[in-house]
Amino acid sequence: MQLTLKKQDLELNKEWRKTQQFLAPKKKAKKEMDYDAYPSFPLGENKIKAGIEEFATWIEQNKTITIDGYIGVFWNHLVESLGAELKKRGKTVRWFHVDAAMKPSEELDEMLAPYLGGNDPLFGKITDKDLLDWFDTEKLKLIKPDTSADINIILGCGASLAQWQCPIVYFDLPKNELQFRARAGTATNLGSKNKTDNRRTYKRFYFVDWVVLNKHKNKILPDIDLIVDEQRPDNYLFMTGDELRSGLSQMAKNVFRPRPWFEPGAWGGTWMKEQMEGLNKEVENLAWSFELMVLENGIMFESGQYLLEVSFDFLMFNNYQEVLGDCAEKFKYDFPIRFDFLDTFDGGNLSIQCHPTPEYIKENFGMPFTQDETYYILDCKDEPVVYLGFQDGVKPEEFHQALLQSQKEVKELDVDKYIQKFTAKKHDLFLIPNGTIHASGSNNLVLEISSAPYIFTFKMYDWLRLDLDGKPRPINIEHGMKNLNFERKGDTVVPELISAPYVITQTEEYKLEHLPTHPEHFYDVYRYTLNDKIHISTNNKCHVWMLIEGTSVTIETKNGIRQRFNYAETFVVPAAADSYTIYNEKPDNKTLLIQAFVK
Repeated sequence: MQLTLKKQDLELNKEWRKTQQFLAPKKKAKKEMDYDAYPSFPLGENKIKAGIEEFATWIEQNKTITIDGYIGVFWNHLVESLGAELKKRGKTVRWFHVDAAMKPSEELDEMLAPYLGGNDPLFGKITDKDLLDWFDTEKLKLIKPDTSADINIILGCGASLAQWQCPIVYFDLPKNELQFRARAGTATNLGSKNKTDNRRTYKRFYFVDWVVLNKHKNKILPDIDLIVDEQRPDNYLFMTGDELRSGLSQMAKNVFRPRPWFEPGAWGGTWMKEQMEGLNKEVENLAWSFELMVLENGIMFESGQYLLEVSFDFLMFNNYQEVLGDCAEKFKYDFPIRFDFLDTFDGGNLSIQCHPTPEYIKENFGMPFTQDETYYILDCKDEPVVYLGFQDGVKPEEFHQALLQSQKEVKELDVDKYIQKFTAKKHDLFLIPNGTIHASGSNNLVLEISSAPYIFTFKMYDWLRLDLDGKPRPINIEHGMKNLNFERKGDTVVPELISAPYVITQTEEYKLEHLPTHPEHFYDVYRYTLNDKIHISTNNKCHVWMLIEGTSVTIETKNGIRQRFNYAETFVVPAAADSYTIYNEKPDNKTLLIQAFVK
């Protein structure tokens, strides 16, 4: 029944969201899942309200209201639905859209050109602008409430910049849903009247829009009186700002799982759609699961079965010190570790690629740290391979010319001539510090344990295939050549780039192994074999976990929260949790967990 409703939702909503992924449910499923695609953190009863009638009841208690929010929110729909409800109640409402004070689209395009990388379809540079730079400050001052109306409402991205002295409502939208709306043409870049192709829209989101809107969100977070989850425009879910901040603070000293989301890809596979509950099984493939990709993840709160989602960055803005502990001031609001799945089961090879050095990513893209990765093989079949490191004797200029020739002549590259490949086995860990040539082959389910940046992949050869839109995927040979480390070659690759686990502790209850990472990785990886239970202290560090073999475990924190996590689920224990116990729910099953933390 629930699956039928989800499919109906997909059909009904296809005009305004372009995706084959289901809309998140407004209520928690009653049955326990083997994989929960909509995990939530409990708040207690009656914290979350639902529907336009309840929302209007809150609104009508105020003479003036500021409704601020994220890009992609359907503001016109809000005016129509809330206006109709308030009109039924006999209220006269004056609406003011803050966009009236926004600078012209052409002026904004000129202002932002230095951050958008010219004709590069993927890469720009992180902006140093603030949201106020989008507005004519004199026009902002002219937006004043109408004293003759029952209710005055100013709304739109940046509405609180008008500085009305009144309650602030904030409409949040998950970034996956924003991207689905952008693909459908129902959301554009901040202040832009021009629709661009999806890659350029995303580039401006990443390097500009999200940066300034997140800074603004952080600034007004202490003053938000009501938070609204806008991903279901016909059924808003909301709660008070006090409940939001209290819930974030509880989350920051217990254990939580971000809400993952999923995407198909040119090389995508079948493992996730076949193994994970709650996903659309009718998609052609799934390439990525963004388990913990914090810039784009949400976190869900549960109350009275309702599920209200806010972006992960709310937690970092409100509680980064409790979450990160001893590395808080180093990373500030940038959660440092990323977990995601790369699924090539029955799919294709990833592109031959590398990632930028710390100096290169900072100078060229404005990023504070780089994309250092590892591949943990969660599952595999048919003796798959991982491409890693150069063959002995490869000359940079020869490799460069071979790449250029392949691209120019649409000719296959003799990959094996230049790059080593290794048979991948379940639970292997391959190390991919910046500058390392690499790719996952077909028939792997890779758990990518990485530093948090995630779009800075320089694809140098992509097996001559087209993307899902029928166009070639962007190739970045020149970026790649400026970052490749040709010393990672020959016999040095195995000892330097394939982790050699060793046992640290072994008792009747558990075994702890260290899976050493590369000296350039700022994070480390442990693996636990859990027979019964284990008590762990955070030692003022944030711990990121995944259950990589077995059925389920229960975590109980010192602060009293108990939560269950299943196979292939990622969860986070903040530094401020202090200590916690992990219980193996089925001691007869072999149960393995992977743990990552900043060194």
